Amino acid sequence: MTQTLSELAEYIKQTRPMEVSIIHGELLLVTDASHIVPLLSFLRDDEKCQFTQLVDICGVDYPKRAKRFEVVYNLLSVKLNQRVRVKILTDEATPVTSVTSVFSTAGWFEREVWDMYGVVFSGNADLRRILTDYGFDGHPQRKDFPLTGYVELRYDPEHKRVMYSPVKLPQAYRSFDFMSPWEGPNYVLPGDEKAKKA
Repeated sequence: MTQTLSELAEYIKQTRPMEVSIIHGELLLVTDASHIVPLLSFLRDDEKCQFTQLVDICGVDYPKRAKRFEVVYNLLSVKLNQRVRVKILTDEATPVTSVTSVFSTAGWFEREVWDMYGVVFSGNADLRRILTDYGFDGHPQRKDFPLTGYVELRYDPEHKRVMYSPVKLPQAYRSFDFMSPWEGPNYVLPGDEKAKKA
């Protein structure tokens, strides 16, 4: 039983109220966070959908929005050879319901989103750091997280262990050599002399 993506989009749109669109050859569903568990259960169990594999859960940060985070669920139907992307919106204070009851693999993906973005998943029994150190301060994929971080770690041969210290940037500016693309030199770089002049 094969069906086109537009037919599947129309079928899903009739069963549940949500935004349905096709972008870059993939089906995109945008729903309310409170509907995520029933929606993923429907997509997994329905005969016309059969999205039995949760490929990934990831986050996106838009700090200027009231609901600054998008949580994106990527599903795959091996039987129908189709993919679907489900998005929900949330803010820093509102927890998202865990989907580990629908897909057991969601546990680690939710941990990654929590670790990187700070999105809390209610119902996830093991919500702890997975990609950063346990004492890490903040969530590094947020747009307002400083590029240098807050602390740096190094191995101290004197103490024979890893030491944490606040980030210090002693040089406000650095002097680059003539090969640096950031300086924008007014002279010809080695190798560029062969390029045609405008």
